[in-house]
Amino acid sequence: MTKAKNDHVLTGRPKKRLFIGMLSLTAVLMAVILYAIWYIGVPGLRAIQPMLPWLIGAVFTFLVAGAFFSIFNMVLAVAHLPYLPFLQRQTYELINLLFPLAVRLGSIFGIRRRKLEGSFIAVSNLLFNRMGIRVPADRLLVVTPHCLQLASCPHKITRDPENCKRCGRCDIGALVTLSHEMGFHFFVATGGTLARQIVYKTKPKAVLAIACERDLMSGIQDVYPLPAVGVLNIRPNGPCYNTHVDIEEVRAQLEKIIIPKLKEKQ
Repeated sequence: MTKAKNDHVLTGRPKKRLFIGMLSLTAVLMAVILYAIWYIGVPGLRAIQPMLPWLIGAVFTFLVAGAFFSIFNMVLAVAHLPYLPFLQRQTYELINLLFPLAVRLGSIFGIRRRKLEGSFIAVSNLLFNRMGIRVPADRLLVVTPHCLQLASCPHKITRDPENCKRCGRCDIGALVTLSHEMGFHFFVATGGTLARQIVYKTKPKAVLAIACERDLMSGIQDVYPLPAVGVLNIRPNGPCYNTHVDIEEVRAQLEKIIIPKLKEKQ
């Protein structure tokens, strides 16, 4: 990799605590809003049925307690302490619910949406690694966006990356070579719809996706409960045009996921 690429990777590395902090702040705000709604509605609810305020209050309390417990569970995982992995689905549902508000809150503090998405990916990858998920190479799917291919390349690699001539002018050739070496499925997708079709067709046990923050965040949540790990692409020319990826980072992630062949035979 060039120095520019390395600088991009190092300075752009997301911090996990950013996402958790903003999600916690958003949960606090939602708790205050729910309490205000309940407090204002108590007289009307009591007029309908004396027990109704208590019932609604109990539901709101359960929702708020569940949200904070999910966030606390995430904090335990990030801190490398014992946590409950089966709550990951609830965590993703919580993120889907609160993330739009977290983005708005973040803008007040000058935090860009892309930074929050990158922080989410870092947290999600850590949860993936903490679960110790290992799969055979032929049950792992690696998906990349088409912008990883050189824009001027005449060879169509969408759906069939084997059409790549491996000239070395972009990173597709290196990923094709890596797929031959390690044995995983490799596809290049033009968008989320095609990526989901590829997942449905190959039926993998795990996914490694290479994309920008926005696409990785939506993709990881879309395929859940299928475990997925994300690797951010490098965008020296801006988004969606002649992007790159750190091949060594991809290899390192793959080595954590793929069961070595010797262990597969045992």
